[in-house]
Amino acid sequence: MENQDKNKPEITANDQQKAIQAAQNILTSDDKDLRSHLNKDIVLNALSCQNLDILDLKMIDRVMAEFQHAARVFKPYRPVRKVSIFGSARVEEKNPYYELAVKFGRAVVAKQFMAITGAADGIMAAGIEGARPENSFGVNILLPSEQAPAKVIQDDPKLVTFKYFFTRKVFFVMEADAIALFPGGFGTQDEGFEVLTLLQTGKAPPMPIVLMELPGEAYWETWDKFIRQQLLARGFIDQEDLSFYKIMHSPEEAADWIATYYSTYHSMRQVYSRLVIRLEKELPDSALTILNEQFADLVKFGKIFKTQALPEEADEPELAAKPRIIFNYNKKSAGRLNQMILKINELGRAV
Repeated sequence: MENQDKNKPEITANDQQKAIQAAQNILTSDDKDLRSHLNKDIVLNALSCQNLDILDLKMIDRVMAEFQHAARVFKPYRPVRKVSIFGSARVEEKNPYYELAVKFGRAVVAKQFMAITGAADGIMAAGIEGARPENSFGVNILLPSEQAPAKVIQDDPKLVTFKYFFTRKVFFVMEADAIALFPGGFGTQDEGFEVLTLLQTGKAPPMPIVLMELPGEAYWETWDKFIRQQLLARGFIDQEDLSFYKIMHSPEEAADWIATYYSTYHSMRQVYSRLVIRLEKELPDSALTILNEQFADLVKFGKIFKTQALPEEADEPELAAKPRIIFNYNKKSAGRLNQMILKINELGRAV
């Protein structure tokens, strides 16, 4: 039990008194800003849990502790883009995939990205070795076997240990700007399909996924064949959903592809019915014409046009100066939206 609670500090009587005072301040505050509103909701939700079963209370308590600890670890590094690296913990150092992961970690850091891994051995340790611990986060999971933190990140303050897979997955995706999948077992497949599901349903912001494979190997080639012959052919996914991922054989090319995804596109934000796409550079009017012609199916009504930062974006002042395009998004296909981002980057290369 000691290991399970190592992220959870001991609560003293003084801490309890401070918490009571803080709760009173939050609940009696007249502030109308979003932060105050959310803090009040959190306190009220916690108070409404009193009559739940003990097992429910234990889970809620643990989940809240894991979330707040992990959020504090990641918060200082939020301005830096990150790549989550998935792959088998059973890959040994002599395996060519280990060296591929080392080179990939090194390549993404060269593109100014940090790495997030599961903090165990195999591909995860290799990714950290390549990126170096100072550029890496470890999001470990408590398991009966296989998942002790790798020595390379064991004592790093950026190592977070989770009890539950679902809380761990949230941070793998929420903090990532790209995903790299190396060959692995059930866990790797689970993580890969989880990310693809979140992207396809629009529950995660668009990001590139690279499937790393050694030249001449067929791990992801076989997987892709299954996706096309079974899922796509049966109509379980759409053709545009294939744009979410790309099979890569070179770590340098994969890192370049990830960086290219953010060469013109920066980020997006939904403001009521309008989708605001923030850009690294302004697109010419001719590019807007192309976007309106090729992606009219994404527009609920009106056109895609340029805009400045909206008043609703005032809580992100660091992005206020970035050029923007905006349209009324019908939310019908996240795959098509991803294709639009790829087109925006293509058009941006000509600027």
